[in-house]
Amino acid sequence: MKKILLQLDTDQRASPFDAIVAYDAGVDVVMPYAGVEPEDVRGLVQDAFFTRGIEDLATLAVWIGGSDVALGESMLAEVQQAFFGPFRVSAMLDSNGCNTTAAAAVVRLASDADLQGRRALVIGVGPVGLRAAMLLEREGCDVTVAAIPADMFGEDRPYHRPRGLAVAAQLGLAPIEPADRATLRALMRGATVVLAAGPAGVRLVDAEDRANRALRYLVDFNATEPLGVEGLEARDDLVERDGTTTLGALGIGGHKMKAHKGCVRSLFERNDLVLDLDGVYEVAQGLG
Repeated sequence: MKKILLQLDTDQRASPFDAIVAYDAGVDVVMPYAGVEPEDVRGLVQDAFFTRGIEDLATLAVWIGGSDVALGESMLAEVQQAFFGPFRVSAMLDSNGCNTTAAAAVVRLASDADLQGRRALVIGVGPVGLRAAMLLEREGCDVTVAAIPADMFGEDRPYHRPRGLAVAAQLGLAPIEPADRATLRALMRGATVVLAAGPAGVRLVDAEDRANRALRYLVDFNATEPLGVEGLEARDDLVERDGTTTLGALGIGGHKMKAHKGCVRSLFERNDLVLDLDGVYEVAQGLG
């Protein structure tokens, strides 16, 4: 019986990236649906799993993607509400690639360092940064999450107060909104781990910041020049640079793809797996 992945995407067009990776992970058929709203989910999921006998439900799984993470989380809840009795299928949430990217970065860091008790600063309150912060906390780090100050954006990029501040609070984090670049620089002092999780084109860590003697690990999720961290290369994969171990976006990317494919394969090993942030992290840890 064929392995079928029901791809539920919140965007106008279902992501070809997600579909291609699913095929590369061994899925036989991907059924993409775009522009999906939470109220659409239950009917789609039940319509799919009623085609399978109970003993064959592991041949069907649900993928939730798209750029809207909050909407994706609502859809995952609706997927679970669609289940009853023995009728359930495995499901995964990776809207905006946030869970696999954050998990890959933290697993890679943890492979090189004992994170317990380290002071970590995550700069940026987007989906990836917030989820990386949550995983660092679970690894025992003392984590500070900071928004990007307004004076770090150029005149061509108007500053808007980030929506992620409220999301961070909802996730149990205590975000800081630095008044300016100097305030952010002060937050970096004493941090041993710094994650730059800002938008493309905004440099968050420069040479002066890197002079911080306590700094041991630098992570940048941005692959577009100028990178978020000065002196780091996008391909860095635990590279030693001036006394600091660096991890760049493309270095993370290889591990993210490994985690992504591993998670998709695991969906078809049973019919009751739910891969949210915790589930994705557990799979990524198992892959090393």
